[in-house]
Amino acid sequence: MIKNICVVGAGTMGNGIALAAAQQQFNVILFDINEKVLDHAKTTILHNLDFLVTKQKISAEDKTNIEQRIVYTSTIEDCKAQLIIEAIVEKLEAKENIFTRLAGINDAQTILASNTSSLSITEIQKRIDHPERVAGMHFFNPANIMKLVEVVKGKFTSDATANTLIDVCKAMQKIPVLCNDAPGFIVNRVARPYYLEALHLVEKNIAGIENIDAAMESLGFKMGPFKLMDLIGLDINLAVSQSLYDAFDKAERFKPSTIQQNKVAGGELGRKTGSGFYSYK
Repeated sequence: MIKNICVVGAGTMGNGIALAAAQQQFNVILFDINEKVLDHAKTTILHNLDFLVTKQKISAEDKTNIEQRIVYTSTIEDCKAQLIIEAIVEKLEAKENIFTRLAGINDAQTILASNTSSLSITEIQKRIDHPERVAGMHFFNPANIMKLVEVVKGKFTSDATANTLIDVCKAMQKIPVLCNDAPGFIVNRVARPYYLEALHLVEKNIAGIENIDAAMESLGFKMGPFKLMDLIGLDINLAVSQSLYDAFDKAERFKPSTIQQNKVAGGELGRKTGSGFYSYK
């Protein structure tokens, strides 16, 4: 049974995953090479716990216990656990390199799970010793609140690894959905038209951002496409579109929007930078 989890990458997704695990009795190591990112992660986690106490979702004692289950480190040699969940930049080479290092630090039984939203698990596996213990574990933002987790089997992922990750998700009070490795997995494949068609409407001057969001929200969507892209991060959302566009031989339906490309190039990534399609300053 998995009891110890290491989360590699303390950004928005990483600190959310760490908090979700610690809330459900897992001992967590949260690693990031950047001390400032690590400090911000700790501040964010404490803020979220204070909010839960204020809302009487947890007690002050619960908060203390959850805090004590999380260890923060910028030393990669500390990243030893039964399960390691990677939540770093959405670049294949970076993920391959970090998993290669982590595999050398841990034993062959340690499960290596990537939180990638669109990159191929099979490609990540190819350079890792014992690839049968490598899989996808795709959380959704905010990871400490959203219930869904896509558990992704690469070509070499064993049934035992997939089943263990499903059990971990359930223990974290998440809803695991198993799928085989494919571009975009399930959610990002299905949701791509929601974002891209909205962007195309703006590009063609058919409707404005606020009106599109208002229309979709009035139909029952919790967030319009532009508000949702700002929450996810325009860079992450664009990377998924680009990944699908490349994977499907430049299929027009997955073509990234120049509006989004320009926003990302200008550093307007959404909520995390204070501006995206909307301003948060």
